[in-house]
Amino acid sequence: MSEQHDESLGEIILHHVTNDLNYKFLDLHLFGYDISITKHVIMLWIAAAVTVGFAIWATRRYRENIDAQPKGLSHIFELLMNFIREDIVNPNIGVIHGKMWTPLITTYFIFILICNFLGMIPFFNLIPGGSSTVTGNFNTTAGLACITFFAIIIAGTMKHGFLGYWKNMIPGNVPAPVLLILIPIEILGMFVRPFALTMRLGANMTAGHIGMLAIFALPIILSSAAVGIVSILLNTGIYFLEMIVSFVQAYVFTLLSAVFIGMAIHTEH
Repeated sequence: MSEQHDESLGEIILHHVTNDLNYKFLDLHLFGYDISITKHVIMLWIAAAVTVGFAIWATRRYRENIDAQPKGLSHIFELLMNFIREDIVNPNIGVIHGKMWTPLITTYFIFILICNFLGMIPFFNLIPGGSSTVTGNFNTTAGLACITFFAIIIAGTMKHGFLGYWKNMIPGNVPAPVLLILIPIEILGMFVRPFALTMRLGANMTAGHIGMLAIFALPIILSSAAVGIVSILLNTGIYFLEMIVSFVQAYVFTLLSAVFIGMAIHTEH
């Protein structure tokens, strides 16, 4: 009986932190690959729509009048843009090259933050199909990291040329025997960066939900109403902590992406 109870509890936790492929809104396959519309795909579309809608609504005053004074949502959007440009993009990519990469870095921050917060809204958990925190899906974080991976190559190639970018990966005046070790390390480093972005965001967003579910499970395991009250109080605090984590993880992913792109441009550093 205890094993059945533990197994059902484990299934409940997995259901709330993973994308349940048993629930498909539309079953699709292309060239042997499963591209079905699942809950996480729906959540990605919602996050993308909110991101685009937020940008369009916040910039409507500037499209009508470039000298318009910001207020309300426009003011918040301007503060956010200034923060990302002055504190993330310019220090790591540079003022000149930062103009090109600011839209990508800003989109990262807003999109990831919206994905994180949508996963904290209880309403979306009522939709069948597992977790509603799409940034806890490693396929999602890997997709974002792949964009950064190609952005690094494009940024380096635009600055130094195709051959120059790859040549700059190897320091000059290095003995030939050392190159046998250095070249594989540099190649490995190219893939370690997006891998780190993938794991950091996905693991942190998943860990918070697992912790909350584990605390909520304590009253069931211990069969105690008093523990239930304590678990609610603990999870209330963790919920607010998760809000901070959502901001921090969006910031960290954005910052590291800017750092990696800047490293490809400014190889002298």
